[in-house]
Amino acid sequence: MEFSISSSRMQEVIDITAKVQAIIDKNKVLEGLCNVFTLHSTAAVIISENYDPNIGTDLLNVLDRLIPQKAGYLHDRIDSNAHAHIKSAILGAGKTLPIQEGKLRLGQWQSIMLAEFDGPRSRMVHVELLPSP
Repeated sequence: MEFSISSSRMQEVIDITAKVQAIIDKNKVLEGLCNVFTLHSTAAVIISENYDPNIGTDLLNVLDRLIPQKAGYLHDRIDSNAHAHIKSAILGAGKTLPIQEGKLRLGQWQSIMLAEFDGPRSRMVHVELLPSP
């Protein structure tokens, strides 16, 4: 199952938890695992705080300091987005979460987020459900 999500800025963190939970609800999975994976090499899937949006901004700012946009990357000769590929590779394209009693097993302040590093653009997110036997 897949859904698309559109970013509106070059870099941003977007909460996709409700979209993932809707897929679990539609498929009536009560117990099992949920794998969430972005089909792109310049975005990532992370688990982060959902209460304070400044956490996402702080994450992007720290990544920019560690992996600046213009640093003479070899890949930039092709399309000037090496920084986005590197950030995605470090954070990872996917996460696997438990499903308990039909709900994603997340902490009180946790959400599944798509981290965009090369927007704005439309992204595809793949969700694979593995129900417990």
